[in-house]
Amino acid sequence: MAERGRVGEPEREQARHWEHPGLPGVDLLRARYVRHTFSRHVHGGYVIAGIVGGVEGIGVPGGPLRAGPGEVVLINPETPHSAYAGAAGGWNYRVLYPEADVVAAVAAETTALRGTPVFNATVLPDPDAVRMIADVHRAAERDNALAADTFMRMVVARLLARHGAAPAAPGGGPAAGPGAAALARDLLAARLADPPSLAELAEQTGTGTFALLRAFRTAYGLPPHAWLTGERVRAARRLLEAGATPADTAATVGFADQPHLNRHFTRIVGVPPGAYQRERKNVQDRPGGAA
Repeated sequence: MAERGRVGEPEREQARHWEHPGLPGVDLLRARYVRHTFSRHVHGGYVIAGIVGGVEGIGVPGGPLRAGPGEVVLINPETPHSAYAGAAGGWNYRVLYPEADVVAAVAAETTALRGTPVFNATVLPDPDAVRMIADVHRAAERDNALAADTFMRMVVARLLARHGAAPAAPGGGPAAGPGAAALARDLLAARLADPPSLAELAEQTGTGTFALLRAFRTAYGLPPHAWLTGERVRAARRLLEAGATPADTAATVGFADQPHLNRHFTRIVGVPPGAYQRERKNVQDRPGGAA
């Protein structure tokens, strides 16, 4: 639980972003945020959050939403979103970040859904699911891997059964748009530290700059520069997990310096790079942890 300051002071923000070796492919976040905001970003996997206090504001393509105690927030892979305090006092929640193949495996075993399923709701009332998400966290914190894995699969199966749907069929938009956007994305991913300019991207994809901007935003929900920042943070997570220093990581992925890495990393992941790396190292140093 969040610590409280002296009378008249706001509650202190606290966050722990970590993983348990008994839950492969699932990150955990337990946090109390008051002033912190998550900038618009995407995840390669899912976000499954249970609100236990306060109100979270969520910015998604369909418009802003709010989630309060007893409600679950579901974000599908590669869906651009932001998060912020939805009311004075912020919000308190527990989050599961399962990778796409984890959810797909549960879906294949418990539903008729195949491939990478999607949730057809973003905010929904489900106090039992919120309690189950909290059970995953409590079991992991007590080092009960069997219970944590069991609760995780149970809550994912519950949410898929009630709110899961088949992935949308590919297509839509201008015929050349998705191809140009995908090529631009690949060019940016290949040059994180020295990205091409918008004019270069347009030239290499055979489009105009404004046409490319429209196609990229349609395909990925973000303009190229914002997508690049998120991809740099993803690469930074991998480097930090491998033991690189935050300063070296910042240079490798293309941030101007470590403060720039700190700012963007915290706005997307929810904790600073140093705290993120310490949690990963704690897992690796434990008996039975990652090699």
